[in-house]
Amino acid sequence: MLKLYGFAASNYFNMVKLALLEKQLPFETIPLHGCQNPAVLAISARGKVPILQTAQGFISETDVILSYLEEVYPAHGLVPADPFERAQVWTLAKEIELYIELPARICYVEVFFGGRPTPQALKDKAQRDLIKGFAALKQRARFAPYVAGEVFSVADLYFLYSVDLARSVGKQLFDTDYLQDMPCARALLARLAQNPHVQRIAIDKDAELPAFLERVRP
Repeated sequence: MLKLYGFAASNYFNMVKLALLEKQLPFETIPLHGCQNPAVLAISARGKVPILQTAQGFISETDVILSYLEEVYPAHGLVPADPFERAQVWTLAKEIELYIELPARICYVEVFFGGRPTPQALKDKAQRDLIKGFAALKQRARFAPYVAGEVFSVADLYFLYSVDLARSVGKQLFDTDYLQDMPCARALLARLAQNPHVQRIAIDKDAELPAFLERVRP
C-alpha cells in the first residue's frame, strides 16, 4: 500500500492526499513534519513533505509525486490523455504554484502564524508578483467549470490549496481581494468545497491545526 508522509495543515500534503482520494487509491498517512533529522533527510533530501512511499522506494516533491501517480495509476486520471492538453494542465498548475502560491508564502508567517511582520521589501515584491500571478490566472484559466476545462485535474489541486491562501494574504496585508473580478474562480472554490473528499481533508486539517499553530508559534 502507498504511504503518504506529511501533516494535515500542509497545503502541498493535501494536494497529494486529494489526488489519492480522487484516484480511489488505497493509502496510509504517516504523520511527519518536515525537519533536518537524518532519518527524514534519508527519504527527502531537503527534509520536506509530502513524501510518498511506494514499493520501490520514496518520492518527494509534490509535482513529481502527482506525475508518478498519473503514470503508474492512470485510472481516474487527473490529466488529459492528449500530450498537448496534458501539458496545458501542468502549465496551469505550475503557474499557480510559481506565481501565486510562492509569492504569497513569503507572507505566511505574518498572516497565518502571528509571527513578525514581513520585511517591507519582500512584502512589496509579493504584492507585485501576486497581481501578476492572478492576472495570468484570469487570462489562462478556463473555469468551465474547472480550472482547465470540464473535468477536475491537477490544476484544481493547486488552485484549491494555493489560491485561497493567497487571497487571505491579499485581504489582510494589501486590502485586496484578488478574486473580486473573477466570479468563476469564486464559484469554483465554492464548488470544490462541496466535494466529499475535500470536506474530509478539511476536517482532518481543522483537527490538527491548533497543535500545528502551537508548534510553529514564534
